[in-house]
Amino acid sequence: MLISSLRRRPAAVAVAIEAPSQSCDWVNFSEPSAESLFDRTDVVAPRKVSSMTRTPKSPRPASDLSIASATALVDTVGTAFVAPPQLTTFDRPASPPSAFLNGEGAAARPPRTVDRIPLLPSDLLKQHHCFVSTDTRFRAAARFLQSLWRGDAQIPIGMHVSPTGDKPTRIKLGSRLHFKAARGGLNFVAPEVHQLVRRELILREEGAVIDVDRLFANALSSMPLCFNLLGPLALDLDLATAVWRRLLPDFVHTVEGISFEHSPGRGDARFLSDGTAFDAVIRVINPNGNPATVFIELKYSEGMTGPAAAHGPRHDAASRQVRFYHDPDSAALRSTALEQLWREHMLAQLAVDNGIADRAVFVAIGPRLNRRVAAAFRLYAEQLADKEAEDELRVDFRPIPIEAVIEAIAETKATNLAQKLWFRYLDFPRVYEHALAADIPNPSFKRLEPHSSPTPKRAASKNSAGQPSETPADQSSPATSAPGAEER
Repeated sequence: MLISSLRRRPAAVAVAIEAPSQSCDWVNFSEPSAESLFDRTDVVAPRKVSSMTRTPKSPRPASDLSIASATALVDTVGTAFVAPPQLTTFDRPASPPSAFLNGEGAAARPPRTVDRIPLLPSDLLKQHHCFVSTDTRFRAAARFLQSLWRGDAQIPIGMHVSPTGDKPTRIKLGSRLHFKAARGGLNFVAPEVHQLVRRELILREEGAVIDVDRLFANALSSMPLCFNLLGPLALDLDLATAVWRRLLPDFVHTVEGISFEHSPGRGDARFLSDGTAFDAVIRVINPNGNPATVFIELKYSEGMTGPAAAHGPRHDAASRQVRFYHDPDSAALRSTALEQLWREHMLAQLAVDNGIADRAVFVAIGPRLNRRVAAAFRLYAEQLADKEAEDELRVDFRPIPIEAVIEAIAETKATNLAQKLWFRYLDFPRVYEHALAADIPNPSFKRLEPHSSPTPKRAASKNSAGQPSETPADQSSPATSAPGAEER
């Protein structure tokens, strides 16, 4: 499978997002427009490389491209794109700039941040149909935030079908859209992105596994987030260029096209002989004038607990072949938290070694406050050996917070898009304010009657006959069945 090329037009390449279940059949897809999405296909002969040697290609002439440093790049109209130091990193939070939050069309509100995800009372989650007993702390808050977004948008609530016993149970779930709203594309940031998704589904690669129900109806899933975050960039390559110059100033000069759910070769023995695929692939021209590729894996509410894909002898051989790791046979690389990063990073390097991509970088995107995701990115980076100076074609691993991507969008003056993304996916101070304002008793203490004095500890342990003990409401309420281990 080869990466296709596009001219600079507002359209993207390939497909949607990987998921284990089958597609639903209620989504009504129309025919694509007559305008061809694909202009040509570059057929590249694979480079002959041994398992121990990478042969760099000679640099191409820069021609009319500006040669730029890693700190600033200048486009043809002379606009400087500088990587600003205030962009959020996984180690350093950054307050959203006031110009971003108070931009055109936005209500005046000060920048707000939180240092950690709010811990929400189960009663508050139940009031908003968001209580799932298996949710992590981050996923519970993210599900609650999606429920608030859905309410703001006046989108009717959807149903989660829980297969319990012989009869499935239907449960209202605040993070799901009503099927009519889902069918209308209301899970996406703009109608144009909805149309992009439909085109990508129609033209998806052979072997791509797409859960259409999750893509259209699950507000919490990282599948629609991938299209909401990168879809507008796929439709506006000038915007994409400005954003990725800020995020990867030493690697990106111009963005040429963006694909979704791409694999250089599903089932191909030159790669991993499996179905591993990237959430998105960005084709770029680097500052030296050479074509290059950004391979992307995106996380949002995942707890990094699996399920893990099966690995076999080909994965073990590739782990040694790519020469990334201190210990290529490490059990940590094959753990549920790291194995997907392991597979995709190897796939990116094999794409370079086999001539599918000239140069590449593997980017993992996730929320800074999802500590399980941030920890997985950090632990994976610790498995990597130092890069040798002569190994020019080694694919680097670069974790980037979602916050930084949205901040970069805001810095390019696309403030309306940045605001929509931030307030839908990252406005956890709003979640904190709801928790603070909720009139829900602390389950660690008994509720005192008005004007009563605290009961002595010894007396509090004995309840009078006929008086029920005051227990939190959630102890007697049934838990909502979890809608899957991962909201992919």
